[in-house]
Formats: sequence, C-alpha cells, structure tokens
Amino acid sequence: MIIVSAAIVGVAASLLMRPAPTPSRRLLPPIALEFTPAIAPEIANGPVPRLHDGLPDLTGPWVGGGSTTDIEAQGGLKPGEFPLLPWARALRDSRREQDDPYLYCVPSGIPRSNSFPWRVLQAYTAKGPTHIFVIHEHGDAGGRRQIFMNGRRHPVDPIPSWWGHSIGRWEGDTLVIDTVGINDKYWFDRRGTPHTEQLHIIERWTRINYGKMTKEMTLDDPGAFSRPVNLKFEATALPPGEELMESICIENNQYGVAAGIPNIYSEKGYGLETAPK
Repeated sequence: MIIVSAAIVGVAASLLMRPAPTPSRRLLPPIALEFTPAIAPEIANGPVPRLHDGLPDLTGPWVGGGSTTDIEAQGGLKPGEFPLLPWARALRDSRREQDDPYLYCVPSGIPRSNSFPWRVLQAYTAKGPTHIFVIHEHGDAGGRRQIFMNGRRHPVDPIPSWWGHSIGRWEGDTLVIDTVGINDKYWFDRRGTPHTEQLHIIERWTRINYGKMTKEMTLDDPGAFSRPVNLKFEATALPPGEELMESICIENNQYGVAAGIPNIYSEKGYGLETAPK
C-alpha cells in the first residue's frame, strides 16, 4: 500500500499553477519538492531587509521553518528525547500517516510546516505595529495566524483554536511570540506526535540574513509532556519576485476540483483521539 503524504497530495494542484523552473535555476532540497525555486547564494547571504522603523522585515515568502515528518528529529533532538508522557507516546506509536488530520483539509497548526511557501504580513498604524499575520499557500484551510503586537494580554480563558491566541514583542531583532489556547485536533507531524489544550508555545524568530530565518521554540504541555522541550527550525526565503499561489481548500479537502484533479481522500473523514481524563 502506498501512503500519500500531505505534501505529495497537495502538490498536484500547485504543479498546474506554479511554473516549472528553467534549467538554470537552482532547486531546494525536498522541503519544497522540485517545483519551488531556490534563492541564489549571493542574494541569500545579503543583509536583513528592514522596515521604516528599523525593525527586520520578515515578509518572505518562506519555506520550511517547522516540523513535517518528525518533530523530534527535525527540531534537533535525538531519538527518544521528545519528552512524551507514556499515554502520549503510545498514542503517537498507534497512529498511521494516512490518518493525519492535515490530509483532510484542516490547518497545520504550530509548529508544523509543509512543502509550500508561507508569508508574513506586518501591519502598522500611525501608532506603530499592531498585528502580524501568517498566511500559507497550502495547509491553513482558509485560515490565517494572527499575532497581536499592540501590548494586549492573553484572555483568561481562551477558546481553543487551531492557531491559538498569540501575542508578540520585539527583543532587539528577534520577534518573541507567546501562544496559548491551542486545540488538540492537529498532529505535530506525520508521525502523529500529540499534544493537549494545555500546550503553551514560546517562539523566537530571528532573520539571520536575507535568505535565512531561525525559529527557536519552547513547547510546554504538562498534559502530554514530562517537561518543556526546546526545538529549533530554519526557514528559507524564496527568490525575490516569487509569490504565493492560490490554493483553495473546500469541504473534505477537494482542493483540486477547479482543475479537475481527483482527490483519493474525498470519501474519507478523520477521527480525533482524545487524551485520557
């Protein structure tokens, strides 16, 4: 039996829209498959672009910067180091890749990534920065992540959601994001690594140069982890002039319907396991 991952399933629609690169263009490693062009080294190693107030411009678009197949390995840990509680480890080991909720038109969640580009939008008013939005070419089911930059606090009892409630601040050139109120309905990776609604994430995004941004994260979930865990991911910028393509996720993941692309998962729903009480 062939297991088709979210990246492989989703690439079909983008292949019809994103132009194939010319032979002269370098290609990224498998994180973006063979149809996303890579940035040239002389551009990637250039200075960090900055906004009118001197803060780093994180616009992008980017690829990578999160977990896909295995959060443990991709986050910089050795096998067995991800501190899952016994029930969570057993649940992860019982899950099958073909049952990944991401395959069925749900958002990818934090800190998950996929093989498609995503973009950062930094919003300003006359009083300064107000919000940061993160939008994805594929995988957010029409949603978008919202990060409040205007000094507000978390709600006392946030309604659990796919992206949670995020507040951000700048520490020098590093964007620090604090997120709570995340639901337990998505997997951290195709391996099936779980979490609960107690999940609390602190992220530190630092654009190193034009072409690279690091994401250092602390994940704390006493419902599923025996201790907080520190992870590190890296995002890569696309060449200047590249943009996100349209990807419409409609009911039951029929993203390819406009182009006549059949989806082998169209008749399959997905079940959500729950943590023991």
